[in-house]
Amino acid sequence: MKSPYGNPIFINSCIVVVAALLFTPLLGEVHLFDWDEINFAESAREMLATNDFYHVQINYQIFWEKPPLFMWLQSLSMTLWGVNEYAARFPNAIMGIITLVVLFNLGKKLYDEKFGLFWCIVYAGSFLPHFYFKSGIIDPTFNLFIFLGIYSLAGLSALPKTSFKKRNQKALIAGVFIALAILTKGPVALLVSGLSILIYYAVKRFVEIFSIKELLLFLLPPFVISVGWFGYGYIVDGPFFVDAFTAYQIRLFKTPDAGHGGFFGYHFVVLFLGCFPASMYFFKSFIKQYSDTSYQRTVKVWMIISFFVVLILFSIVKSKIIHYSSFCYFPLTYLAAYTLHKIYMRRLYLRKFYKYVILFIGTLMCIAIVGFPLLMKYKNSWLPTVKPYIKDPFALANIEAHYYWSGWEAMIGVFYFVCLIVFVVLENKNSIAAAVVLYTSTAITLQLILYIIMPNVERHVQGAAIEFYESMQGKDAYVEAAGFKSFAPLFYTKKKPGYNPESLNEDWLRNGNIDKPVYYVTKITNKEFENNPKIHLIYSKNGFCFYKRNVEQ
Repeated sequence: MKSPYGNPIFINSCIVVVAALLFTPLLGEVHLFDWDEINFAESAREMLATNDFYHVQINYQIFWEKPPLFMWLQSLSMTLWGVNEYAARFPNAIMGIITLVVLFNLGKKLYDEKFGLFWCIVYAGSFLPHFYFKSGIIDPTFNLFIFLGIYSLAGLSALPKTSFKKRNQKALIAGVFIALAILTKGPVALLVSGLSILIYYAVKRFVEIFSIKELLLFLLPPFVISVGWFGYGYIVDGPFFVDAFTAYQIRLFKTPDAGHGGFFGYHFVVLFLGCFPASMYFFKSFIKQYSDTSYQRTVKVWMIISFFVVLILFSIVKSKIIHYSSFCYFPLTYLAAYTLHKIYMRRLYLRKFYKYVILFIGTLMCIAIVGFPLLMKYKNSWLPTVKPYIKDPFALANIEAHYYWSGWEAMIGVFYFVCLIVFVVLENKNSIAAAVVLYTSTAITLQLILYIIMPNVERHVQGAAIEFYESMQGKDAYVEAAGFKSFAPLFYTKKKPGYNPESLNEDWLRNGNIDKPVYYVTKITNKEFENNPKIHLIYSKNGFCFYKRNVEQ
């Protein structure tokens, strides 16, 4: 009787089940985080509230920073699950399931089933790649489309010149995926793929790789999507939207957006630590392997090029936000899986240096996981000593917030450390078994952090503000954040359309003849209301101050 374990349908079904167990449970246990998660969820909520699915809106005003595709997915999810945190994150959970299935099948086609499984384990078993599928931000969906576009370009470049029909199909498919990426987040998708093509041409000494027809077929879907979307926007809204969207994209490259600056090597550090442990296996992949076929070498070159294109591009960009380099998770985990596969084939081995660096970095993470909940549980014993040295009153108030920490949360770090020791011991005998322990334990550790530690972290950081916004649902009042940018007042008060246009005027809210009460949420570091006789303090909690301005009789 034939074993089912070699059956592709069986393996894919198992991947779907495991991915669903990893990514879909308890997505709504933690409130959405400002800004990005709440930003996109609010845009999707407003689509449903206004029944306007063309315009991306914030506060029922046109929001020119992002295209609508991801918000469409969130709107569909909210129709299914309701307007809540689970619905906002559910599209990325589905993308996580799709991603692992895609990685397995691409890896199987490129090498064999083992490679496909290694790629899945590496991706799901590294910190940031796993975490992003449990978030409500655009990037996991955006990155998948770009990756599939670039992978299709790699396949096109490897096809014989005589395979005209297949080459044309590959070019068109690559263009469709890049077009979907553009509709998800914007033209940076075309920039990344275009730069990757240019660098590949340079690597191949500018010999003809793609014909003019193939390049035109590749560019056709992005052109149609861009002209269709921008063109319709121009007809409906005039030049305002196109001009604002373009100006925003340029501003991101030239200036730190809303204070998100950083040093040039920011994304190098993010990828090295955030993609642990895949980042350690990534470095080993650059050793030349003569056993690879021409197609395998071509794909590897495209993965390396796309990795460094994104890494260098967003190191140059002035705005430094952690998810800007998140596309790199695909080529990075591919190259880590490549290393694992070569180890499995006995063409590579992991030197002791790598093994002990993994142990060292993992141990530092364990110390942080163990130390943080213990510090929070026993903060009354150490906080008075360090309090004079904490210069940020808001951060101090966040720490002082009274939420229950049992101390048992530290056992997550102990569990991970034990698994690291098992990895080191196994590495000497069976590198593949050791790697499976390492990546599996990382995935489990991240799950435990997200389910047990993260809810309390979120309460400390923004819990008091979210609690207040939720208490204002259904009340006939204006609710505003003052002194800091936040989309939470919109989403968590479930602000309705059809408001007074004067309420968009900040001066009117503070000094004008208002038609209903105004509530302000601000941080304790903001003193602008202290001497305003029209606005009085209601209460303070965990670093936030809550003010009210009554309607004047």
